[in-house]
Amino acid sequence: MTAAHGSSPRDRRPEGPGPELVERERELALIARLLRSTAAGEPALVVFEGPDGIGKTTLMNALMTQARELRLRVVHTRAGQTGHRLPLSTTHALLADLSTDGSAGLPLTAWPSPPGGATARPQGLLRYDVGATSVSFSVLAELHEVVRRAAMAGPLVIAVDDVEEADPASLRFLAHTARRMTGLPVLLALARSSGAHVASLNEVAALPLCHVLRPRPLTGAGIGLLTRRLVGTGADSAFQESALAATNGNPLMVTRLLTALREEELPLTATHFTSMDEDDVLAFRPRALRLLHRQPRTTVQAARALAVLGDGAAPETSARLAHLDSTAFVGSVLVLSSIGFVTSNGDGTWSFAHALLRKAVLGDMSGEELASAHRRAARLLHDSGASAADVAEHLRRAATAPEPWARTVLREAARDAMLRSSPDRAVELLRPCVPEGSEDTCDLALLVELGVAETRVDPAASVRHLTAALKRASRPGLRLTAFGALTEALTRRGQVAHAVALLARYRSDVTAPSSGVASPHLLEAQMLLAASANRAAYTELLETVTFDVSLPGETAEERALLAARAVISVCRLDRVAESVAAARTVADRASSTTDAMPFRCAAGLALLYADLPHEAERVYRQLLEDTDPLTDRIHPSLLAFSAMAHQRLGGLDEALRATAAVLRDVDVPRATVHQALPLAVRLHTLLDRGDVAEASLLEAQIPDPVQDEAWQWNEVLCARGRLHLAKDDPKRALAHLEECERREAQWRRVSPAVSPWWYWAGRAHLALGDRRAARALAEEAVGHARAAHLPCALGSGLGLWAETVDDDERLPLLEEAEQVLADTGAALLRARVRVARGQMLHRLGYNKAAREVLRQGWEEAYTVGSRSLHRVAHRALLATGARPRRPVSRGLGALTHSEAQVARLAADGRSNAWIAERLFVTQRTVEVHLTSVYRKLGLSGRRELRDALESADAGTAAHGT
Repeated sequence: MTAAHGSSPRDRRPEGPGPELVERERELALIARLLRSTAAGEPALVVFEGPDGIGKTTLMNALMTQARELRLRVVHTRAGQTGHRLPLSTTHALLADLSTDGSAGLPLTAWPSPPGGATARPQGLLRYDVGATSVSFSVLAELHEVVRRAAMAGPLVIAVDDVEEADPASLRFLAHTARRMTGLPVLLALARSSGAHVASLNEVAALPLCHVLRPRPLTGAGIGLLTRRLVGTGADSAFQESALAATNGNPLMVTRLLTALREEELPLTATHFTSMDEDDVLAFRPRALRLLHRQPRTTVQAARALAVLGDGAAPETSARLAHLDSTAFVGSVLVLSSIGFVTSNGDGTWSFAHALLRKAVLGDMSGEELASAHRRAARLLHDSGASAADVAEHLRRAATAPEPWARTVLREAARDAMLRSSPDRAVELLRPCVPEGSEDTCDLALLVELGVAETRVDPAASVRHLTAALKRASRPGLRLTAFGALTEALTRRGQVAHAVALLARYRSDVTAPSSGVASPHLLEAQMLLAASANRAAYTELLETVTFDVSLPGETAEERALLAARAVISVCRLDRVAESVAAARTVADRASSTTDAMPFRCAAGLALLYADLPHEAERVYRQLLEDTDPLTDRIHPSLLAFSAMAHQRLGGLDEALRATAAVLRDVDVPRATVHQALPLAVRLHTLLDRGDVAEASLLEAQIPDPVQDEAWQWNEVLCARGRLHLAKDDPKRALAHLEECERREAQWRRVSPAVSPWWYWAGRAHLALGDRRAARALAEEAVGHARAAHLPCALGSGLGLWAETVDDDERLPLLEEAEQVLADTGAALLRARVRVARGQMLHRLGYNKAAREVLRQGWEEAYTVGSRSLHRVAHRALLATGARPRRPVSRGLGALTHSEAQVARLAADGRSNAWIAERLFVTQRTVEVHLTSVYRKLGLSGRRELRDALESADAGTAAHGT
């Protein structure tokens, strides 16, 4: 293995010359300048500092090579070698050549005889008795005299590698010499590891003469150059970036990995490099292990303990796991650090320099050794008070039947996983506690917990475990939990008849309402919501159960069933008015202490699908205030539905913030059904703003939803169709929109307020010249919207219908659409219709009226941030002969700092005189500011100001902005 460029001074192997230095032009330029300065008679001081493998030794070698080319005299040693711990031993090794050279003048050094009477002291060297940590000034002065006289004979380079390993007396000498180099043609070069806090070296580094060089990690381009030099072939940028991510640009790690790839004749591709990080490079593992096994046995034990516990483990726990006392463990870790295996985290803990090194150490342990180490690690962590999640990870890897204390830990960790929306993790932790075949004898509560966790991960196993639990359960609370989870699991598997029969069985069990047993309404509500994950089950369920929404909603169980029935009924256009009343009942009466969050969320969704986005937005704002973003698994869904409400209201900035929060840590190409809705809402919002390019970038990453029948992917298909329409590809747009139509029909989501696919499909038909097809869609949507009182869908349908008729028929349709949308709060829809009506008025010759209407639509489009609609309105205004000024900004974001100050104080009830005195302005200035505030916020006076500001603050807090 080559040691060049990134070699560690503690791992030198004679394998021939390595590659040239890469990306060290800055360092080499400074070295050349310092050497020229020394050759000209000036002193110089340089310290190479960095972690092992960064290339300090290679830079030191480059310095000495250039010095010899300039005919400078070079003396060099590496501290920390055998025999270098005696006082002034490093100094002796460094100056021995100078003291025996006649040109140096006085042959002086200090060197105590080693034990046993033998001496390695060269002929003529004087001996001084010095302590391990102290040395007299006179000794330092005479040693410095050796350097001074050697420098007088010609320019001199003194180089010390691994200087932090030198004995304290030698460090004192180096610091003494560094302070007294004025007038001497001497270049003193020291190389030390970062994190080595040695007082003498820190003193040297702080001198004005000193240059501290900290070599930087390689970049992707640097790795590409090193690849060509080591392997002989180039690599694409994807491979370079993958190698950079895996090695953090450490030259030693890059060199070792590239050498391993070369010897294994493996392809230099990013895909292979990624798999290499998981499965290891065959040639790399033995290289690392050979280096490890050359160390003492205690070092191997320490490495294994650190590998089992993971990076950042407490030193005390690591030492106990390694069966070492603290002193032996610290010494072993220092050895691991010296060979480049581990690095200090700066807080007393250690981490492996690279994940591949940790994998190599773990792979060196047998299966029994590894399992035993994890069992012991779990117990040590448990006894030291570690979290249940940390202990459970080791218990899981121990692969043995857990003891009673371990089952308690696993259950606690599983409950935490469920709170954090990780049922798969909970199942992984609980299954070892319930071995196959033990369902009839294991802890009943534990069996139910496992079945509940499996409901969404493995419904078949959930059914098996919960069925076994119900045979044994007698406690009402436990039976309710088991019944509810089993009903949900059966529904998710499509076994609706079985789930309905189970629900009937539970109803027969509940004979006394005062018995404290929950109402069967809750189980039915859970079953209805679970059906939304299985289209076949959902379709069957619609024909099996009733959807009576006349329940009084006095209990939490009744409200849960009302919410579940209401959202399904609204989607089906079934008794929409009654369903809206039921959803309002749930929203008004539900509380965070009595009502489950999923059913309150369903009530909000019913209002949203009933074309009441302003009411839905208020519901979701309250729900977001009642949830914890870190622990409540429903929080992302609430954000997604809140974003949909904002998008329909024209609150584009709020919708983008909410979807960004949901998708912050999501790998879009691997998005699941849980991210489909926020992705669709984000696409729609970007298109509303006119950001077609950004929408295209996002859409290109979204996976193909064809194989997934979940209704959430229907919204992605709709947004995709709209995007292709914006990109002037109506044929492709229509294909996506018609696929969305087909899937929506299968899910019985026939309400025009559920999804706008029909509106954009009508636009696609118009772009293709098929006015008849567009009119059919518009007429059907308008008919449904009128019958069900869906104002936003009605306004959009009338606007689409107007595009399909002759000019003389359009104006009444657009006027009605604008009137319908006036009280909905859907600012963007209203602006879209107004711009269309203004264009129609202009076409019919009513220029004055057209200018007035277009100006309104122009300003509304600007206020909501729809740049595309604003451009359309601007062009239409210019066509009427108007010369529009800059539109008036609206909303809180449009307030100046002074206006916002005045508005806050006025909302608190302060008088104009009080505000003027507080802000040191005139009352007239306060009046002007308030007038501007009212105009920008669309308010009529102070009474509305407080509500507007409180509403905006609540919306901001809900999204964490």
